[in-house]
Amino acid sequence: MIINVASEQEFTEELKCDVPVVVDFWANWCQPCRMQAPILHEFAEEMGDKIKVIKADVDELAALCYKYSVASIPTIMVFKNGEPVEKTVGLTAKDGLSALVIKYL
Repeated sequence: MIINVASEQEFTEELKCDVPVVVDFWANWCQPCRMQAPILHEFAEEMGDKIKVIKADVDELAALCYKYSVASIPTIMVFKNGEPVEKTVGLTAKDGLSALVIKYL
């Protein structure tokens, strides 16, 4: 399941968990972001409860983007214990997502 966060407070709450959190910073108007979505959904399904996946709309959460230096989208970040540990920018294949997350499981 992928969670769409609507506020910075909700984002912060979702980071409070025991598993790695994969965050997709995206926008509806971004074509690579739309291409990333099905890849992310498939990855989330395969990983099951080993990870949590959340999406943050850059247009709605500009302050969050600034906080985490998100300048281009799609940007995928991995958080562990509430802290960012990995980051990739641009369309990322499923094996690339696995490589980002695997060391934090």
